[in-house]
Amino acid sequence: MAVNGSGRIQCIVGARPNFMKIAPILRALQERGLSTHLVHTGQHYDQAMKEDFFDQLGIPTPDVDLGVGSGSHAWQTAEIMQRFEPVMLAERPDAVLVVGDVNSTIACALVAVKEHVPVIHVEAGLRSFDRSMPEEINRILTDQLSDLLFTTERAGAENLKVEGIPASRVHYVGNVMIDTLMANLERAATPEAVIGAHAPELAQRIEDAGYSLLTLHRPSNVDDPEVLGGLVDVLLELAAKVPVVFPVHPRTRARLEDSGLLTRLADNADVALLPPLPYLDLLGLMRGARYVLTDSGGIQEETTALGVPCVTLRENTERPITVAEGTNEIVGTSSARIREVVADILASGGKSGRVPEFWDGRAAHRIAAVIGQWLADRKAA
Repeated sequence: MAVNGSGRIQCIVGARPNFMKIAPILRALQERGLSTHLVHTGQHYDQAMKEDFFDQLGIPTPDVDLGVGSGSHAWQTAEIMQRFEPVMLAERPDAVLVVGDVNSTIACALVAVKEHVPVIHVEAGLRSFDRSMPEEINRILTDQLSDLLFTTERAGAENLKVEGIPASRVHYVGNVMIDTLMANLERAATPEAVIGAHAPELAQRIEDAGYSLLTLHRPSNVDDPEVLGGLVDVLLELAAKVPVVFPVHPRTRARLEDSGLLTRLADNADVALLPPLPYLDLLGLMRGARYVLTDSGGIQEETTALGVPCVTLRENTERPITVAEGTNEIVGTSSARIREVVADILASGGKSGRVPEFWDGRAAHRIAAVIGQWLADRKAA
Protein backbone atom coordinates (compact mmCIF):
# COMPACT_ATOMS: atom_id res chain seq x y z
CA MET A 1 0.00 0.00 0.00
CA ALA A 2 1.44 3.37 -1.06
CA VAL A 3 1.45 5.92 1.72
CA ASN A 4 2.48 9.54 1.31
CA GLY A 5 1.21 11.21 4.43
CA SER A 6 -1.26 10.66 7.24
CA GLY A 7 -4.49 12.58 7.52
CA ARG A 8 -8.21 12.35 8.05
CA ILE A 9 -10.58 13.36 5.27
CA GLN A 10 -14.26 13.93 6.00
CA CYS A 11 -16.13 12.89 2.85
CA ILE A 12 -19.64 14.14 2.11
CA VAL A 13 -22.39 12.45 0.12
CA GLY A 14 -25.97 13.61 -0.11
CA ALA A 15 -27.69 12.82 -3.41
CA ARG A 16 -27.70 9.93 -5.86
CA PRO A 17 -25.06 11.32 -8.27
CA ASN A 18 -22.64 11.66 -5.33
CA PHE A 19 -22.57 7.94 -4.60
CA MET A 20 -20.97 6.94 -7.89
CA LYS A 21 -18.32 9.62 -7.35
CA ILE A 22 -17.45 8.89 -3.73
CA ALA A 23 -17.05 5.10 -4.02
CA PRO A 24 -13.70 5.06 -5.88
CA ILE A 25 -12.42 8.08 -3.92
CA LEU A 26 -12.92 6.35 -0.57
CA ARG A 27 -11.05 3.27 -1.78
CA ALA A 28 -8.17 5.29 -3.24
CA LEU A 29 -7.76 7.45 -0.12
CA GLN A 30 -7.66 4.39 2.10
CA GLU A 31 -5.12 2.71 -0.18
CA ARG A 32 -2.93 5.79 0.36
CA GLY A 33 -3.09 5.28 4.10
CA LEU A 34 -5.44 8.20 4.64
CA SER A 35 -8.28 7.88 7.13
CA THR A 36 -11.81 8.72 5.96
CA HIS A 37 -14.97 9.73 7.78
CA LEU A 38 -18.10 9.39 5.65
CA VAL A 39 -21.04 11.73 6.27
CA HIS A 40 -24.34 11.15 4.49
CA THR A 41 -26.49 14.26 4.68
CA GLY A 42 -29.63 12.35 3.78
CA GLN A 43 -30.53 14.81 1.01
CA HIS A 44 -31.68 11.70 -0.90
CA TYR A 45 -32.26 8.66 1.24
CA ASP A 46 -34.41 5.59 1.58
CA GLN A 47 -33.71 1.95 2.31
CA ALA A 48 -34.07 0.87 -1.31
CA MET A 49 -31.58 3.51 -2.38
CA LYS A 50 -29.10 2.31 0.25
CA GLU A 51 -29.31 -1.22 -1.12
CA ASP A 52 -29.18 -0.06 -4.73
CA PHE A 53 -26.22 2.29 -4.42
CA PHE A 54 -24.26 1.80 -1.20
CA ASP A 55 -24.39 -1.99 -1.31
CA GLN A 56 -23.91 -2.40 -5.07
CA LEU A 57 -20.98 0.02 -5.20
CA GLY A 58 -19.32 -1.23 -2.03
CA ILE A 59 -19.67 2.07 -0.18
CA PRO A 60 -19.27 1.50 3.58
CA THR A 61 -22.10 2.37 5.95
CA PRO A 62 -21.79 6.12 6.64
CA ASP A 63 -20.17 7.05 9.93
CA VAL A 64 -22.87 9.68 10.33
CA ASP A 65 -26.29 10.03 8.70
CA LEU A 66 -27.72 13.54 9.11
CA GLY A 67 -31.15 12.45 7.88
CA VAL A 68 -32.07 15.82 6.39
CA GLY A 69 -34.55 14.74 3.72
CA SER A 70 -36.36 16.82 1.12
CA GLY A 71 -37.30 20.48 1.23
CA SER A 72 -36.84 23.76 -0.59
CA HIS A 73 -33.34 24.74 -1.61
CA ALA A 74 -33.05 27.27 1.20
CA TRP A 75 -34.48 24.99 3.88
CA GLN A 76 -32.42 21.99 2.81
CA THR A 77 -29.15 23.92 2.58
CA ALA A 78 -29.68 25.55 5.96
CA GLU A 79 -30.69 22.28 7.62
CA ILE A 80 -27.62 20.49 6.29
CA MET A 81 -25.42 23.28 7.61
CA GLN A 82 -26.97 23.15 11.06
CA ARG A 83 -26.70 19.37 11.33
CA PHE A 84 -23.23 19.09 9.80
CA GLU A 85 -21.53 21.76 11.89
CA PRO A 86 -21.42 19.83 15.21
CA VAL A 87 -20.37 16.65 13.40
CA MET A 88 -17.45 18.40 11.74
CA LEU A 89 -16.44 20.20 14.93
CA ALA A 90 -16.41 16.92 16.84
CA GLU A 91 -14.37 15.19 14.14
CA ARG A 92 -11.98 18.08 13.34
CA PRO A 93 -10.79 16.58 10.03
CA ASP A 94 -7.74 17.72 8.13
CA ALA A 95 -10.06 18.55 5.21
CA VAL A 96 -13.67 18.22 4.08
CA LEU A 97 -14.10 16.64 0.64
CA VAL A 98 -17.26 17.40 -1.35
CA VAL A 99 -18.27 16.14 -4.78
CA GLY A 100 -20.50 17.47 -7.52
CA ASP A 101 -22.95 20.35 -7.28
CA VAL A 102 -25.91 19.45 -5.05
CA ASN A 103 -27.10 21.38 -2.00
CA SER A 104 -25.06 19.13 0.29
CA THR A 105 -21.92 20.20 -1.60
CA ILE A 106 -22.24 23.93 -0.98
CA ALA A 107 -23.74 23.54 2.52
CA CYS A 108 -20.87 21.46 3.90
CA ALA A 109 -18.26 23.58 2.12
CA LEU A 110 -19.67 26.70 3.79
CA VAL A 111 -19.57 25.11 7.23
CA ALA A 112 -15.99 23.94 6.73
CA VAL A 113 -14.54 27.19 5.43
CA LYS A 114 -16.12 29.24 8.24
CA GLU A 115 -14.35 26.97 10.74
CA HIS A 116 -11.05 27.23 8.82
CA VAL A 117 -11.14 23.60 7.69
CA PRO A 118 -9.78 23.21 4.12
CA VAL A 119 -12.27 22.24 1.41
CA ILE A 120 -11.55 19.78 -1.42
CA HIS A 121 -13.93 19.88 -4.41
CA VAL A 122 -14.08 16.95 -6.81
CA GLU A 123 -15.67 17.79 -10.19
CA ALA A 124 -14.70 21.46 -10.04
CA GLY A 125 -14.84 24.00 -12.86
CA LEU A 126 -17.88 22.68 -14.72
CA ARG A 127 -20.07 25.52 -16.01
CA SER A 128 -23.32 25.63 -17.95
CA PHE A 129 -23.29 29.46 -17.82
CA ASP A 130 -26.97 29.26 -16.91
CA ARG A 131 -27.49 30.81 -13.51
CA SER A 132 -31.15 29.81 -13.45
CA MET A 133 -29.88 26.32 -12.57
CA PRO A 134 -29.45 25.87 -8.80
CA GLU A 135 -26.55 23.52 -9.49
CA GLU A 136 -24.67 26.28 -11.32
CA ILE A 137 -24.79 28.51 -8.25
CA ASN A 138 -23.62 25.61 -6.08
CA ARG A 139 -20.69 24.94 -8.43
CA ILE A 140 -19.49 28.53 -8.60
CA LEU A 141 -19.66 29.14 -4.86
CA THR A 142 -18.10 25.81 -3.89
CA ASP A 143 -15.15 26.43 -6.21
CA GLN A 144 -14.58 29.86 -4.66
CA LEU A 145 -14.41 28.26 -1.19
CA SER A 146 -12.13 25.36 -2.08
CA ASP A 147 -8.44 24.87 -1.36
CA LEU A 148 -8.01 21.93 -3.76
CA LEU A 149 -10.03 21.67 -6.96
CA PHE A 150 -10.09 18.55 -9.14
CA THR A 151 -11.37 18.90 -12.70
CA THR A 152 -12.83 16.29 -15.06
CA GLU A 153 -11.96 18.10 -18.30
CA ARG A 154 -9.39 20.72 -19.28
CA ALA A 155 -12.04 23.40 -19.92
CA GLY A 156 -12.69 23.39 -16.18
CA ALA A 157 -9.30 24.96 -15.48
CA GLU A 158 -10.05 27.76 -17.95
CA ASN A 159 -13.36 28.49 -16.23
CA LEU A 160 -11.65 28.62 -12.85
CA LYS A 161 -8.88 30.90 -14.17
CA VAL A 162 -11.49 33.39 -15.40
CA GLU A 163 -13.10 33.32 -11.95
CA GLY A 164 -9.80 34.11 -10.24
CA ILE A 165 -8.93 30.70 -8.81
CA PRO A 166 -5.12 30.29 -8.56
CA ALA A 167 -3.81 27.60 -10.92
CA SER A 168 -1.82 26.08 -8.04
CA ARG A 169 -5.05 24.87 -6.46
CA VAL A 170 -6.37 23.20 -9.63
CA HIS A 171 -5.54 19.65 -10.74
CA TYR A 172 -6.82 17.92 -13.86
CA VAL A 173 -7.38 14.29 -12.85
CA GLY A 174 -10.19 12.92 -15.01
CA ASN A 175 -13.64 11.67 -14.15
CA VAL A 176 -14.37 9.55 -11.07
CA MET A 177 -17.83 8.69 -12.47
CA ILE A 178 -16.00 6.75 -15.16
CA ASP A 179 -13.89 5.00 -12.52
CA THR A 180 -17.13 3.57 -11.13
CA LEU A 181 -18.51 2.75 -14.56
CA MET A 182 -15.41 0.85 -15.63
CA ALA A 183 -15.15 -1.00 -12.34
CA ASN A 184 -18.74 -2.21 -12.61
CA LEU A 185 -19.29 -2.69 -16.34
CA GLU A 186 -18.88 -6.45 -16.24
CA ARG A 187 -21.38 -6.63 -13.37
CA ALA A 188 -24.03 -4.61 -15.20
CA ALA A 189 -27.40 -6.26 -15.67
CA THR A 190 -28.45 -7.36 -19.14
CA PRO A 191 -31.13 -5.21 -20.80
CA GLU A 192 -33.24 -8.31 -21.37
CA ALA A 193 -33.26 -9.07 -17.66
CA VAL A 194 -34.11 -5.52 -16.61
CA ILE A 195 -36.82 -4.96 -19.19
CA GLY A 196 -38.16 -8.48 -18.74
CA ALA A 197 -38.55 -7.94 -15.01
CA HIS A 198 -40.65 -4.81 -15.46
CA ALA A 199 -42.17 -4.98 -18.96
CA PRO A 200 -42.06 -8.58 -20.22
CA GLU A 201 -44.36 -7.85 -23.16
CA LEU A 202 -41.89 -5.25 -24.47
CA ALA A 203 -38.88 -7.46 -23.81
CA GLN A 204 -40.12 -9.87 -26.46
CA ARG A 205 -40.11 -7.13 -29.12
CA ILE A 206 -36.82 -5.36 -28.52
CA GLU A 207 -34.76 -8.11 -30.16
CA ASP A 208 -35.72 -6.74 -33.59
CA ALA A 209 -35.94 -2.96 -33.09
CA GLY A 210 -33.74 -2.54 -30.06
CA TYR A 211 -34.77 0.17 -27.62
CA SER A 212 -33.98 3.70 -26.56
CA LEU A 213 -33.54 4.85 -22.97
CA LEU A 214 -35.10 8.01 -21.53
CA THR A 215 -34.36 9.78 -18.24
CA LEU A 216 -36.06 13.04 -17.34
CA HIS A 217 -36.01 14.95 -14.07
CA ARG A 218 -34.94 18.60 -14.38
CA PRO A 219 -37.52 21.18 -13.25
CA SER A 220 -37.14 23.11 -16.52
CA ASN A 221 -38.45 20.04 -18.36
CA VAL A 222 -40.97 18.53 -15.97
CA ASP A 223 -42.48 21.46 -14.05
CA ASP A 224 -43.91 23.30 -17.07
CA PRO A 225 -46.94 21.32 -18.40
CA GLU A 226 -46.47 22.76 -21.89
CA VAL A 227 -42.83 21.71 -22.11
CA LEU A 228 -43.55 18.32 -20.58
CA GLY A 229 -46.50 17.78 -22.93
CA GLY A 230 -44.34 18.56 -25.96
CA LEU A 231 -41.71 16.08 -24.82
CA VAL A 232 -44.35 13.39 -24.32
CA ASP A 233 -45.72 14.03 -27.82
CA VAL A 234 -42.33 13.60 -29.50
CA LEU A 235 -41.49 10.65 -27.26
CA LEU A 236 -44.58 8.78 -28.46
CA GLU A 237 -43.61 9.52 -32.07
CA LEU A 238 -40.11 8.12 -31.49
CA ALA A 239 -41.44 5.08 -29.66
CA ALA A 240 -43.39 4.02 -32.75
CA LYS A 241 -40.02 3.42 -34.44
CA VAL A 242 -37.88 2.24 -31.50
CA PRO A 243 -39.50 1.28 -28.19
CA VAL A 244 -38.66 3.55 -25.27
CA VAL A 245 -37.62 2.36 -21.82
CA PHE A 246 -38.34 5.10 -19.27
CA PRO A 247 -37.28 4.72 -15.61
CA VAL A 248 -39.47 7.45 -14.09
CA HIS A 249 -38.02 9.75 -11.44
CA PRO A 250 -40.50 10.31 -8.56
CA ARG A 251 -40.66 14.04 -9.27
CA THR A 252 -41.33 13.38 -12.95
CA ARG A 253 -44.03 10.82 -12.19
CA ALA A 254 -45.84 13.31 -9.97
CA ARG A 255 -45.75 15.98 -12.68
CA LEU A 256 -46.94 13.53 -15.34
CA GLU A 257 -49.86 12.58 -13.11
CA ASP A 258 -50.69 16.21 -12.32
CA SER A 259 -50.79 17.12 -16.02
CA GLY A 260 -52.75 14.02 -17.08
CA LEU A 261 -49.89 12.73 -19.24
CA LEU A 262 -48.99 9.58 -17.34
CA THR A 263 -51.92 7.61 -18.76
CA ARG A 264 -50.88 8.44 -22.33
CA LEU A 265 -47.51 6.86 -21.69
CA ALA A 266 -48.77 3.94 -19.64
CA ASP A 267 -51.31 3.00 -22.31
CA ASN A 268 -48.74 2.95 -25.11
CA ALA A 269 -47.37 -0.52 -25.83
CA ASP A 270 -44.11 0.94 -27.16
CA VAL A 271 -43.25 2.69 -23.87
CA ALA A 272 -42.11 0.83 -20.76
CA LEU A 273 -42.50 2.87 -17.58
CA LEU A 274 -40.07 1.53 -14.99
CA PRO A 275 -39.45 2.55 -11.39
CA PRO A 276 -36.14 4.25 -10.47
CA LEU A 277 -33.44 1.66 -11.05
CA PRO A 278 -30.36 0.42 -9.21
CA TYR A 279 -27.05 1.55 -10.66
CA LEU A 280 -26.17 -1.78 -12.26
CA ASP A 281 -29.57 -2.03 -13.94
CA LEU A 282 -29.36 1.47 -15.38
CA LEU A 283 -25.78 0.88 -16.51
CA GLY A 284 -26.87 -2.22 -18.39
CA LEU A 285 -29.71 -0.35 -20.08
CA MET A 286 -27.37 2.48 -21.12
CA ARG A 287 -24.82 0.10 -22.59
CA GLY A 288 -27.42 -1.74 -24.69
CA ALA A 289 -29.50 1.22 -25.92
CA ARG A 290 -29.52 2.37 -29.53
CA TYR A 291 -29.58 5.90 -28.16
CA VAL A 292 -30.28 7.70 -24.89
CA LEU A 293 -32.52 10.72 -24.33
CA THR A 294 -31.70 12.54 -21.10
CA ASP A 295 -31.43 15.79 -19.17
CA SER A 296 -28.91 14.29 -16.72
CA GLY A 297 -25.34 15.57 -16.58
CA GLY A 298 -23.90 12.28 -15.37
CA ILE A 299 -25.56 10.28 -18.12
CA GLN A 300 -24.01 12.59 -20.73
CA GLU A 301 -20.63 11.50 -19.37
CA GLU A 302 -21.47 7.82 -19.04
CA THR A 303 -22.83 7.53 -22.59
CA THR A 304 -19.66 9.17 -23.92
CA ALA A 305 -17.57 6.62 -22.05
CA LEU A 306 -19.74 3.80 -23.41
CA GLY A 307 -19.82 5.15 -26.98
CA VAL A 308 -23.63 5.29 -26.98
CA PRO A 309 -25.36 8.19 -28.81
CA CYS A 310 -26.80 10.70 -26.33
CA VAL A 311 -29.51 13.26 -27.08
CA THR A 312 -29.56 15.88 -24.32
CA LEU A 313 -32.90 17.58 -23.71
CA ARG A 314 -31.40 20.84 -22.46
CA GLU A 315 -30.36 24.15 -23.96
CA ASN A 316 -26.84 23.90 -22.53
CA THR A 317 -24.42 21.58 -20.79
CA GLU A 318 -21.81 22.02 -18.07
CA ARG A 319 -19.97 19.07 -19.63
CA PRO A 320 -18.92 20.41 -23.05
CA ILE A 321 -16.32 17.70 -23.55
CA THR A 322 -19.15 15.21 -24.10
CA VAL A 323 -20.16 17.28 -27.14
CA ALA A 324 -16.70 18.26 -28.38
CA GLU A 325 -15.19 14.78 -28.06
CA GLY A 326 -17.98 12.42 -27.09
CA THR A 327 -21.29 11.15 -28.41
CA ASN A 328 -23.52 13.88 -26.97
CA GLU A 329 -25.73 16.30 -28.91
CA ILE A 330 -27.62 19.16 -27.27
CA VAL A 331 -31.13 19.55 -28.71
CA GLY A 332 -33.15 21.46 -26.11
CA THR A 333 -36.86 20.69 -26.16
CA SER A 334 -37.48 21.42 -29.84
CA SER A 335 -39.51 18.55 -31.28
CA ALA A 336 -38.10 19.18 -34.75
CA ARG A 337 -34.51 19.10 -33.51
CA ILE A 338 -35.11 15.95 -31.46
CA ARG A 339 -36.64 14.19 -34.47
CA GLU A 340 -33.75 15.31 -36.70
CA VAL A 341 -31.00 14.05 -34.42
CA VAL A 342 -32.73 10.75 -33.64
CA ALA A 343 -33.37 10.15 -37.36
CA ASP A 344 -29.66 10.61 -38.04
CA ILE A 345 -28.77 8.17 -35.24
CA LEU A 346 -31.13 5.54 -36.61
CA ALA A 347 -29.90 6.04 -40.18
CA SER A 348 -26.15 6.30 -39.62
CA GLY A 349 -25.42 5.60 -35.97
CA GLY A 350 -25.12 9.29 -35.09
CA LYS A 351 -21.96 11.22 -34.33
CA SER A 352 -18.86 9.27 -33.50
CA GLY A 353 -16.93 10.13 -30.40
CA ARG A 354 -13.96 9.12 -28.33
CA VAL A 355 -13.32 8.65 -24.64
CA PRO A 356 -11.69 11.83 -23.28
CA GLU A 357 -8.23 11.99 -21.79
CA PHE A 358 -7.93 10.61 -18.23
CA TRP A 359 -11.37 8.98 -18.36
CA ASP A 360 -9.48 5.77 -17.79
CA GLY A 361 -10.67 4.43 -14.44
CA ARG A 362 -7.73 5.96 -12.54
CA ALA A 363 -9.07 9.42 -11.63
CA ALA A 364 -9.55 8.58 -7.95
CA HIS A 365 -5.97 7.34 -7.67
CA ARG A 366 -4.71 10.63 -9.08
CA ILE A 367 -6.92 12.52 -6.60
CA ALA A 368 -5.62 10.49 -3.67
CA ALA A 369 -2.00 11.04 -4.71
CA VAL A 370 -2.45 14.81 -4.84
CA ILE A 371 -4.29 14.90 -1.50
CA GLY A 372 -1.65 12.74 0.16
CA GLN A 373 1.17 15.00 -0.99
CA TRP A 374 -0.80 18.16 -0.14
CA LEU A 375 -1.41 16.95 3.40
CA ALA A 376 2.25 15.98 3.82
CA ASP A 377 3.35 19.41 2.61
CA ARG A 378 0.95 21.15 5.01
CA LYS A 379 2.21 19.13 7.98
CA ALA A 380 5.82 19.83 7.03
CA ALA A 381 5.25 23.59 6.69
